[in-house]
Amino acid sequence: MKTPFIALDQLDKRYPDHHAVKSINLDIDAGEFIAIMGPSGCGKSTTLRLIAGLDEPTGGEIRIGGDSMRGVPAFQRNTPMVWQSLALFPFLTVAENVAFPLRMQKVGAAERRKRSLEWLDRLGLASMAERNIAQLSGGQRQRVAIARALVTEPSVLLLDEPLSALDAHLRVRMQTELSRLHRELGITFVYVTHAQSEAFALADRIVIMSEGHIQQVGRPQDVYRAPANAFVAEFMGMNNLVRGEVRSTRDGVLDIAGALGDFRVPSATPRPQGSKGDFVIAADRIALKPEADGEGLSGTVLGLEFVGSTQTVFVEIEGGAEFRVQKQQHEIEALNLVPGRKVKLSWNPEHAWLLPQAA
Repeated sequence: MKTPFIALDQLDKRYPDHHAVKSINLDIDAGEFIAIMGPSGCGKSTTLRLIAGLDEPTGGEIRIGGDSMRGVPAFQRNTPMVWQSLALFPFLTVAENVAFPLRMQKVGAAERRKRSLEWLDRLGLASMAERNIAQLSGGQRQRVAIARALVTEPSVLLLDEPLSALDAHLRVRMQTELSRLHRELGITFVYVTHAQSEAFALADRIVIMSEGHIQQVGRPQDVYRAPANAFVAEFMGMNNLVRGEVRSTRDGVLDIAGALGDFRVPSATPRPQGSKGDFVIAADRIALKPEADGEGLSGTVLGLEFVGSTQTVFVEIEGGAEFRVQKQQHEIEALNLVPGRKVKLSWNPEHAWLLPQAA
């Protein structure tokens, strides 16, 4: 059986007024890129700090490379962290900032200089080695922080919302840079973020947390298309949750009735009549038609949100529920989708995802 490189076993963290992490279990393979997501206060940054050794767990255990981290201080773990605030030293040059961890390890001056310049060159900053930090742009400072974290050649890199302070253009560039570094270095990245786009673009697997618990772990496409529960479905943002109860089961299909009407949803296993039959339908799998055109849920366009090559259409269904539908610009124009427009919504039953029943 393969041994995980990082193992969190019943990891727990309590503060005097807050239970931040509640007995979570997570295995991370060597060289894997893991993104931890969740709303503010869910425990994701605390989990990162526990791995780094910046906080001591209240219970459970952390193992890195098969070794228990119980009682091992942060400076002995070689698990550097890139912070949202970067925490660069304004009184040191760029090269001195990068070399600082080596200085703490008592590496000689000549070797410190050599290795810091090598990493600055690798990140395209060699010409700025003698500059003051204040002379750099936000993206350049971010790369200095990454170089400083990697100069000790760690086997793990921890990143706590490292791109949140950058503008949209720089975020995309830095995502590309992080992805390249991960491929080239082959080390384990554990990345905390609020941004779904970052997690989807970078991570091999995504961890969704809520109120100190892990709600789901999986590949980005699986978490998006097959959420484990209603919280994950709604947190992902572009899933529409339909609540109902099972009326009957036949031929691998559930007949579900709810406030919005009657629906057919595939299910590999039957469910008893009257049990929960909540399901989700992704925003990009909903068809929109003029109101007079065929069957479907009747609704009114509330507004549109431009998100690049697509637009999100917000539709109020008769009865008060709000659906999100993603469409290409040419589809928006063809249907003349403007606020107040009456439309019909429909989808292929095979695209509905039945939420698992609570344990």
